[in-house]
Amino acid sequence: MTSKKYLSERETTELLDILQQRFEKNSKRHPKIDWSKIEDKLKANPQRIWSLNEMEISGGEPDVVDYDKKSDEYIFFDCSAESPKGRRSLCYDREALDSRKENKPQNSVMDVAIEMGIEILDENQYRFLQTLGEFDLKTSSWIRTPKEIRALGGALFCDRRYDTVFVYHNSANSYYAARAFRGVLRV
Repeated sequence: MTSKKYLSERETTELLDILQQRFEKNSKRHPKIDWSKIEDKLKANPQRIWSLNEMEISGGEPDVVDYDKKSDEYIFFDCSAESPKGRRSLCYDREALDSRKENKPQNSVMDVAIEMGIEILDENQYRFLQTLGEFDLKTSSWIRTPKEIRALGGALFCDRRYDTVFVYHNSANSYYAARAFRGVLRV
């Protein structure tokens, strides 16, 4: 990932165009939400634009999925059909990465999410995403794992098979070419 945490004016314009087109194409994900208000918020938060760009370039196809009236924030999720290609083959967290003696992945889900300025979806958020379409029909996505499970060496992931969302467990230091993670960003 790059150390630059902002986009140029041209890059910002290009990303906003991509996001607006995706927003308009997928209006069922965010009924009654006005793009111009989102755009104003994004322009006032260049670091959030940078994070959305990181989501975009890693294959996440971020889109608005909700609005939190209490905090006055728009919520973006990765909405790519399959788990983002640019974030696959990662173990769960730094502890898991450090525990591997050989065949280590390049990084961990939690470290990459922090670098990108986003969080990974939890189980409830993942299930909500699945109400907006059909995601991870061929891949799977790590989700935020409760501390009690992580303390025992495990981590959770989800996918959609047989028209059902499944939650599974794996050792946190495992990694697979068909598993990445989906992010959430509040703006």
